Amino acid sequence: MSDRPSEEHRSGSEEGDGGEGGSSPGFSSSISDEEWAKFVQDSEREIPSSAPKEPSARARMVTERLRQQEARGELPDSWRAGPALQEMEAKATRKRRRWAILGVPVVIALAVVAMRPSLLPGDPFGAGNPEAAASASPLPAETAAPTRAPGSVDPETPTLKRPFAGSPALQWADGAAGIVLPKAAPVGSLSKAQVEQALQQTRKLLIDANLDPATLRGERPTAALSVIEPRQKDLLQLLNTGLSKPDKEHDPLGMFSRFDPKQLRLAGDVVKTRGRMTFKAGEQASVVVHADYTFVYPLVRVDKDVPTEVSRTIVRRVLDLELSDPTKYIVTPGKIAVRKYDRDIGNSACDVYDGFLHPEFSTAGTTAEPTGATPTGPTTDPYDRSQDLDENRDESCGVVSRT
Repeated sequence: MSDRPSEEHRSGSEEGDGGEGGSSPGFSSSISDEEWAKFVQDSEREIPSSAPKEPSARARMVTERLRQQEARGELPDSWRAGPALQEMEAKATRKRRRWAILGVPVVIALAVVAMRPSLLPGDPFGAGNPEAAASASPLPAETAAPTRAPGSVDPETPTLKRPFAGSPALQWADGAAGIVLPKAAPVGSLSKAQVEQALQQTRKLLIDANLDPATLRGERPTAALSVIEPRQKDLLQLLNTGLSKPDKEHDPLGMFSRFDPKQLRLAGDVVKTRGRMTFKAGEQASVVVHADYTFVYPLVRVDKDVPTEVSRTIVRRVLDLELSDPTKYIVTPGKIAVRKYDRDIGNSACDVYDGFLHPEFSTAGTTAEPTGATPTGPTTDPYDRSQDLDENRDESCGVVSRT
């Protein structure tokens, strides 16, 4: 069967055609090769891209004949008005190659997103949590005084679910995890074990005085008081009076962080902590431990049926504690003497001496809350740990630049 229509009318008669001047048996076409090529090309344009592209034997034969005619200059330039079959196949091959090349990175990207969907902009699957992500990779422990205050962060309103939103403390350690002890070593006549004991006692005091839930609710910080050298009777009397009958001269906030449980509670169960601890030889066969830590407390009122507003109070504490050699001095073995303690408090009512911290809220509560005096001191950044607490600094109650 021919690849093109057959011609049924023969030229001349079969009888006598074998003569010398007659035509040979067979058939001839009224369609030229050029017209047949155009027909093939037009037909190919109508075939869907998904159809098989393998040319027929007739098409290959015609194409080869056209190429030879073109080489001899026997065809007009217009015969290539439509794309040749080979060009179409080449384009299809290039298209498949491009998809193969593009497909590799696409598959890799899909695999990454499948493992980490929070990488997608806007977190469309709800898998990401900005605070959880930040907390999962907290800042490394502080080993030296920072050179500047923490950088600014996006201004966000803290909530019950995200009480540290908009705070540099978001990436600080949680609670006691932020109190990292340096590696102990012998100091003077004191052994490595004695220095380790001094460090552990310092940590115990810091945790009970600033992080223990009972202490924060206003209860007696028994563990913190138990590590202090009992021979420091004046200090212990001052602290005990402040805990039972606080006033301006007996203020327990100098050593302990406390909030009135009738008015406030923590928003969640996390207090953020950042600081460092160091030690050196003392002057009297002793080791002196220097502790410098900042604690950030998120708080809500308890007089609200559904508390929503969160306010933060920031407390920085600096202490010098000393453990002396009991073989050389009359001291209580294992107890530490408080040589210095200082604090800087951000966002608490001024000149209120009831033994509690009172953060400021933007809306008033239903119970009477101490508001204190109007701040008159300078504006400071409570998160700035780059400067020492100067003993000669302005002690007047000031304004904090952020909470």
